[in-house]
Amino acid sequence: MKRQESVISAISEHPPGTGLFAFFRTMTRPERDTFVACAAGWALDGMDFMIYPLVLGTIMQVWHVAAGRAGLAATVTLLASAVGGWLAGFLSDRVGRVRTLQLTILWFSLFSLLCAFAQNFNQLLVLRTLLGFGFGGEWAVGAVLMGEVIRPAFRGRAVGSVQSGWALGWGGAVLAQAILFSVLPPALAWRAMFAVGVLPALLVLYIRRHVAEPELAVQSRARRVAAHGHPSLWRIFAPDILRTTLLASLASAGAQGGYYAVTTWLPTFLKTARGLTVIGSTGYLAFLIAGSFAGYLAGAWLADRLGRRALFLIFSAGASVIVIAYTELPIPNAAMLVLGFPLGFFASGYFSGLGPFLTELFPTSMRGSGQGFCYNFGRGIGALFPTLVGYLAALIPLASAIATFAVTAYAMFFLAAYALPETRGQPLDDR
Repeated sequence: MKRQESVISAISEHPPGTGLFAFFRTMTRPERDTFVACAAGWALDGMDFMIYPLVLGTIMQVWHVAAGRAGLAATVTLLASAVGGWLAGFLSDRVGRVRTLQLTILWFSLFSLLCAFAQNFNQLLVLRTLLGFGFGGEWAVGAVLMGEVIRPAFRGRAVGSVQSGWALGWGGAVLAQAILFSVLPPALAWRAMFAVGVLPALLVLYIRRHVAEPELAVQSRARRVAAHGHPSLWRIFAPDILRTTLLASLASAGAQGGYYAVTTWLPTFLKTARGLTVIGSTGYLAFLIAGSFAGYLAGAWLADRLGRRALFLIFSAGASVIVIAYTELPIPNAAMLVLGFPLGFFASGYFSGLGPFLTELFPTSMRGSGQGFCYNFGRGIGALFPTLVGYLAALIPLASAIATFAVTAYAMFFLAAYALPETRGQPLDDR
């Protein structure tokens, strides 16, 4: 009750606005703490995941690993994250969003650290697979947590702004790469990169002290306990919700398949096709990351301004065009440097609408399970793309392999998003 009164007071003192960060003016302290925790968690999550693509070329050289098998490690991480995200979402419906969020962060931090001590590629493959379970769960639970805390009018901007933390984490990984590969030999530098991935564990201390369970989730869980029942793990496949589950899963698969086809292999593409060193490619990746960060923020604003579907359609089409230009046109390196900004912008910005969109599609009693499954089913299917790019690159140039699978994924995203309903401004179903 006190928290509701605080929100009403904040709204009356600071009327809602249309700016990107207008929601900050009406946030209560608990809402701000939740926002900070989720943004930091997603940034550190992004850092942990992007470490592997950045050291991929080095691992291939040190352990003499073929491209297809090297891509497999990225794929199994994403496949495991698909299972982990669904199970973590289901667990959050039963034991709480905050408790499950802490567990997932500790999990992927631990296994990132253990990756630093792998003695061969098979060990690394197993550890990356185990890391994936926590990696997938963190996003699913954090997105639900944010979606339930923020009011409908600002949900797209708030959750989308949290999503922009991924670009910051990616930037942190690139910065760590530039520093560590400058001061250490490659055979040690890649291990140090994985060791840096333990840092997210410190975030759990902040979450335990500052972040509270959303009232909407607490009340829904209390009603289910009183009724002596929880929805089963398979409830999201019931006839009344099946179409939504399937289409949302396909949209997520297209969104993530395109992203992973590009970002997993781009550092290697810059080195092999463009002849850039690890340090030399840093500037190119910086433009890409800057575009990605801008895309997340623009997507967050557009998700509330134009709607979720319009965001998805515009950005998936734009990403297809830019990927083809970046990989297939005979342009000089200087032009590629600049083109990295719109590539990052379009290939990332639509994710800002995906979190609130999935939150709004499912009722509270199965929101964690539904959102966790759809997003991470998409991640599991998208996980196949890095491996397929690697194997296709044995037959055609790597640039063409990246473009082939990225554009296919974006087309799938476009069609599935078109078939789903618009949910902008929709109050959450508290069943």
